[in-house]
Order: sequence, then C-alpha cells, then structure tokens
Amino acid sequence: MASITKTPYDVVLRPIISEKSMDDTQERKYTFQVAKTANKTQVKQAIEEIFDVEVEKVNIMNCRGKLKRMGRYEGMTAGTKKAIIKLTEDSQEIEFFQGL
Repeated sequence: MASITKTPYDVVLRPIISEKSMDDTQERKYTFQVAKTANKTQVKQAIEEIFDVEVEKVNIMNCRGKLKRMGRYEGMTAGTKKAIIKLTEDSQEIEFFQGL
C-alpha cells in the first residue's frame, strides 16, 4: 500500500468563530475544526507550520452529529472534530483572529 501524505491544510480544515472561542483568545487559545482522522501530534505540527507559532498544548474533542427531522424522515448531521490550541507565552499571536 502506498502511504498518502497529508499537507497541514488537510489536517486543519477551518477556524471556529463563536463567542466562546473569541473569549478564549485572551488566554492565547484558538479553536479549529480538524480532520476526523487527525491526532494531537499532527494538529500541533500543522498549526506550527501554517501560522509559524509555537504550540504549548492541544486539546481535541469529537462532536457527534445532531438528529434532524424533515417531516417523517429523520437523519443525522455529520460529526466533527475540534481542536483547541494553546500557544506558548513567547510565541506570536495568530493574526487571523486579531481583526475579529
């Protein structure tokens, strides 16, 4: 089997912008949606490569899909995986979140 190499942009999918995640930016914590197959080491390496920062800690959580109904039919929305990144004290901030 040939191994498929993932780029950092395959691991980190998008930032999560919410009131709670914006409040965490004062504590140097940033929230991203990551690939379902990604682990903490891959997320740390991808964030450091994309944003050129130093990551101190990575917390990952699996979010289950929600039950949705349309008339008599019901189904589930897709599940996601979130990562909360904490930067070191001497690392620079992520500029993307500064303008929001």
